Amino acid sequence: MTYQPPVRDQLFVLRDVLELERYANLPGFADATPDLVEQILDQAARFCGEVLAPLNAVGDKQGCRWSPDHTVTTPDGFKAAYQQFVDAGWPALGAEPAYGGQGLPAVVNLAVSEMSSGANMAFAMYPGLTHGTYSAILNGGSQAQKDLYLPRLASGRWAGTMNLTEPHCGTDLGLLRTKAVAHGDGSYRISGQKIWISGGEQDLTENIVHLVLARIEGAPAGVRGISLFIVPKFIPNADGTLGDRNGVKCLGLESKMGIHGNATCVLAHDESTGWLVGEENRGLALMFVMMNEARIGVGLQGIAQAEGAYQAAAAFAKERLQGRALTGPKNPDGPADPIIVHPDVRRMLLDAAAMVEGGRAFLFWTALQGDLARAAADEAERRKASDFMALLTPVVKAFLTDQGFQVCSNAMQIHGGAGYTEHLPLSQYLRDVRIAMIYEGTNGVQALDLVGRKLAADGGRAVMAFFAELDAYAAANKDDDALAPIIAGLAQAKGELQEATLWLMQNGMANPDNAGAASSDYLHLFGLTALAYMWARIAKVSQAKVAAGDSDPFYARKLVVARHFVERVLPQAGAHLRKLKAGSQTLMSLPADAF
Repeated sequence: MTYQPPVRDQLFVLRDVLELERYANLPGFADATPDLVEQILDQAARFCGEVLAPLNAVGDKQGCRWSPDHTVTTPDGFKAAYQQFVDAGWPALGAEPAYGGQGLPAVVNLAVSEMSSGANMAFAMYPGLTHGTYSAILNGGSQAQKDLYLPRLASGRWAGTMNLTEPHCGTDLGLLRTKAVAHGDGSYRISGQKIWISGGEQDLTENIVHLVLARIEGAPAGVRGISLFIVPKFIPNADGTLGDRNGVKCLGLESKMGIHGNATCVLAHDESTGWLVGEENRGLALMFVMMNEARIGVGLQGIAQAEGAYQAAAAFAKERLQGRALTGPKNPDGPADPIIVHPDVRRMLLDAAAMVEGGRAFLFWTALQGDLARAAADEAERRKASDFMALLTPVVKAFLTDQGFQVCSNAMQIHGGAGYTEHLPLSQYLRDVRIAMIYEGTNGVQALDLVGRKLAADGGRAVMAFFAELDAYAAANKDDDALAPIIAGLAQAKGELQEATLWLMQNGMANPDNAGAASSDYLHLFGLTALAYMWARIAKVSQAKVAAGDSDPFYARKLVVARHFVERVLPQAGAHLRKLKAGSQTLMSLPADAF
């Protein structure tokens, strides 16, 4: 089964559920007409399906190759595909027109990124990180830095990376040792080692722009003394032509479980020349611009890999003959029935559909909040959208990647023993998606961020607005009999999330271990509630289509999946509430040597 980009479902979410046309008066949205968005997604689907998808297995089996001259060769076909990607203008889709971009809403760009990641996650990581580098410089760079770097990053001619992790520190960046020494001419000399740098060296682009966290001599200890630097592979001249090779070298590649087609590098900065971005000792705040964008992109990876795995599992279940249906043969002329007749196989497929399609709507809705935070005409609307974006980013990252991995695992289960072999794509989906639960901040760290920082921000303003959003939707649709089970499920989940929030307020402050022990369950309860809201919106649109006489089975199918979500997936919310209210006492009672 070859990956099929989910254009129909993406258009349904963008047009019918999110109603992008409502925002046509806002900058960027005016050009995103329904016809143009459809053309963009159709063309992206053709490129992803015909060019990137066939290279997915190639990249997995072949991997990247490091040479002693510190260069890296990407898998066969990647370089030519990347050139096609650049020539078609795909990297510029969401970039500012002032720097050569097309200025379309981020949510449209995200739909294209989902397809490229679903077709070939390892390949899609190269331009994905480049856009994050673009965003960080756009937000914090000087005008000269923007003029020099942004057009080349937006075009895809230059790539970008972020250099955070060091051998002795990952999440705790306050421990980093990479140092920066002022050179007297406005530049700095950067020295230190960075590890796990995705795309840190490759043969796809003419230059690589590393964003490096380092500590200027004499800076305060901890995170308060971290600065951000632009460190290009080749030092550019003022006109953008390439000058001398910089002092950054790839010492080798990591041997990884998955994403073999992406070069995960160990980089040594040997007095590399770098330029400060923004103010001294304020680098972490700027890097978080890139990291938060990356976290949305990682949530996208969870959905994208789950979509591919679901497609493969559904096709296999309809073709694989094994056993007979419990209610009698459904394929009487054959030796056995297709396994899709079995209730447990259907359970796994419907669980996958509920998570992938509801998760996609949640992902796109969150990305839309980012667009509205920048472009909405009303200040209150911009603030609300910005609050939602901050609140939901850790949920998008952690919940969608946890669920994406589970979908891929169940898709392998549906394939039985064949799924465990390398003859079918399930192993790669499962291996590739697993990293998404770890990088850009592990999912446990995302849960702590949600509970420890995001809930309390501005006196709880964001989460209170989220509760109000759900209450308003439930109230507006309470008299719709056709939607009654869906709205009831949403209302119950919202009540459970609110109860969990109050419990954290009462118990987390008194004993921080209670907050830590509850954090993962709270995040998953939040994710399930968010998906309940999305499925309520999906069901409303679909029910209206059916009631209007639309016989397209697409809408009737949506209503079935929505009911499955409420009946068999959403009840997990209550279990998460009960677990988090158990507190931390048992978790923290054993001494370390008892484990």
